[in-house]
Amino acid sequence: MVPRYVRIIGPAALLLVAIVATLAGLAYGGGADAQLLADPGAVVRWGLPVAKLLVNLGAAGTIGALVLTCFALSPREREFGTAIDFAAASAAFLTIASALTGFLTFLQVTNVTVSLDDRFSATVGQFFSQIAIGQAWLTTTLIAAAVTVLCFAVRNQTALVFVTVLALLSLLPMAQQGHSAGAEGHDAAITALGLHLVFAAVWLGGLLTVILLQRQLSPARLREVMGRYSTLALVSFVVVAASGYVSAELRVGSWDKLLTGYGVLVLAKVAVLLVLGGFGVLQRRYLLRRMRTVTGTVDPWFWWLVVGEIAFMGLASGVAAALAKTATPVAQVVTTAIPTATPAQILTGEVLPPELTFARYFTEWNFDLAWMLFCAFGIFFYLAGVVRLRSRGDKWPLHRTILWVAGLITLFYITNGGVNVYEKYLFSTHMLAHMALTMLVPVLLVPGAPVTLAARAIRMRRDGSRGPREWILLAVHSKFAGIISNPIVAAVLFAGSLWVFYYTSLFSWATTDHIGHQWMIVHFLITGYLFVQSLIGIDPVPYRLPYTFRLLLLLGTMAFHAFFGLALMTGTGLLLADWYGAMGRDWGISALADQQAGGGIAWSVGEIPTIALAIIVAIQWGRSDEKETKRRDRNADRTNEAELNEYNHRLARLAAHDR
Repeated sequence: MVPRYVRIIGPAALLLVAIVATLAGLAYGGGADAQLLADPGAVVRWGLPVAKLLVNLGAAGTIGALVLTCFALSPREREFGTAIDFAAASAAFLTIASALTGFLTFLQVTNVTVSLDDRFSATVGQFFSQIAIGQAWLTTTLIAAAVTVLCFAVRNQTALVFVTVLALLSLLPMAQQGHSAGAEGHDAAITALGLHLVFAAVWLGGLLTVILLQRQLSPARLREVMGRYSTLALVSFVVVAASGYVSAELRVGSWDKLLTGYGVLVLAKVAVLLVLGGFGVLQRRYLLRRMRTVTGTVDPWFWWLVVGEIAFMGLASGVAAALAKTATPVAQVVTTAIPTATPAQILTGEVLPPELTFARYFTEWNFDLAWMLFCAFGIFFYLAGVVRLRSRGDKWPLHRTILWVAGLITLFYITNGGVNVYEKYLFSTHMLAHMALTMLVPVLLVPGAPVTLAARAIRMRRDGSRGPREWILLAVHSKFAGIISNPIVAAVLFAGSLWVFYYTSLFSWATTDHIGHQWMIVHFLITGYLFVQSLIGIDPVPYRLPYTFRLLLLLGTMAFHAFFGLALMTGTGLLLADWYGAMGRDWGISALADQQAGGGIAWSVGEIPTIALAIIVAIQWGRSDEKETKRRDRNADRTNEAELNEYNHRLARLAAHDR
């Protein structure tokens, strides 16, 4: 009987348990207690956390349905359109919930009485147009409204990817509200909360979508879709657990504070997460295997398990909403409000690190969860692909695996180690990171041939849906990829963006803003990867230059690169003087001398990968000539020197004609 009512029981259990958990968590942790000064009233104190809970559920339904549509569902089936319709309904729900949350936030911040006069309207307009938190909720509402319209208008698989990206952007303003700007640990908190919101939405929303598609999925189709969702859920579980730990560590601080109201709620959420992990193991290890062996039916216990999992997800969502309003054991104090704050603390929100020495490049760490997970998943999935190839008897060169792993380990160090600690304070360290990201890491990653491995190792979809293999090949063979992978375009992006980045406001944004810093890393990696791929890449590209022109392109680009380094070395104007020049460092050389040292790094250190690239191009050139010679020799042996004989006959005919 469960399958008939599961589409009602599942969402109802989610909503009911989530609301009850939110109210209970608020009562226990004191998140809705009356404020001593400027109390906004019980309606706002209790209503705002519930409204935020509804925002999270609406975002989960939208993002989960869109992600499942892009990676698991087939446009040939009714399931595809139904999932998009559910995403549209969820996005409309998100629009209303975020607008309500923004209004309740306005009442909490301003503590004004609701009225219909012009003064109240002007105050509302000022809040949503000039105040950061009001702008954030207005942005979320507008993005959700745009996603609602697009879900009704778009049915193309490729276009839906851009709709999904837009839906993900609706979480960005919420992530930035999760920790006080300028407070210690701000960057780590933003990253952790952003990852937590995204992957929790994929996990919860994907399962909700499967429940709503229950009547349209045959047993065989359900097994296929659930297998794909299970992979997404496993990745989401890992990311949610890791990001939850980082957030808790920043806000709880020490083990003894776990007995506070906030700490107990954290423990409750951890317990729920462990139970959800158990659901995942039971689903993946037992029920999915059982579904594959039983044809024509679906085990009723499967649906009971799904309803139970949804209920526990509601419990986790409710506890999370209560945690967001509960006072943290570690106070989020903005550094500008600290009377003894140093210039470095005011600018970065962090204490100035100790004097830089060579050893501290390897002993100081500032972990970035996003890049930790990126590198870990990159190594795991690459090795899994290699194992799959070898298990079926195919070969994969060992040196490719070694280079790929070495490249990601290097990327992990650059984004988490001592370089990441000091690049905020020293331009020379920042330039060292730049050179590593654009030159060293790509030189290691490109020979790993990840696209070729993915095309060979990932199973092909035959039902019209698009999995990782289909999306990767579609991206590689797209017109846009053909343009940016052109050797000339790649070289222009590599060298030209160097000047554009450092001599425009992009440099300031990437240095002072965490989102800008993440964009900078991605940009450096992509431009460096495209340039190296055009020179020594193994993966397929639309066009490659002859080896002679590759060397000329490399030398010309590096000369341009060296000229940039020399300009910094001889320059007397300080880039970002209000940042690097205002840190108040009492150790090391002056900011201008450090910038000139950074120019020296750009000129000298950047040449080492250049030499390596030139050597690799020369080796590939020699091997290409050797292969061409062997091919001609084999062809001559097979055809009994047919080409040579024809050439000699042609010369004889010309000579006879001349006579």
